[in-house]
Amino acid sequence: PSWERNEAQARLDMWVNQAIHTIEFCLGVISNTASYLRLWALSLAHSELSAVLWDMTLYYGFTTLDWDEGGFAILFFIWAFWAVLTVVILLCMEGLSAFLHALRLHWVEFQNKFYGGEGYKFLPFSFRLILENEENLEEISNM
Repeated sequence: PSWERNEAQARLDMWVNQAIHTIEFCLGVISNTASYLRLWALSLAHSELSAVLWDMTLYYGFTTLDWDEGGFAILFFIWAFWAVLTVVILLCMEGLSAFLHALRLHWVEFQNKFYGGEGYKFLPFSFRLILENEENLEEISNM
């Protein structure tokens, strides 16, 4: 009978639909995990860059300078060089990079769990449209 075929077709549609959603979920989990691992790798790079700046500037100043022969003045300039590099490289570049990456994670990976694409069509703000709607309301109310 035809109703048995329709029921079988509906069941097959349900299985195919569920399989597609399962594959999509698994791919999303892998994608989101890889994205957060990239953020973790970025923090590791930040840590290594901090260590390199320390080893190449202040550590050198503390271990090799002679304090009796004006080493303090030289250490002050080494510290200033370290401070400028730290602010420019670590705080500005790495901070911006981490911020943009985290923002991307929230908008691309996190939002795909909740956004359904349903709702109202976006209309940009326009005084002209507001005034036209108000005039139409006045015409309707005067009738």
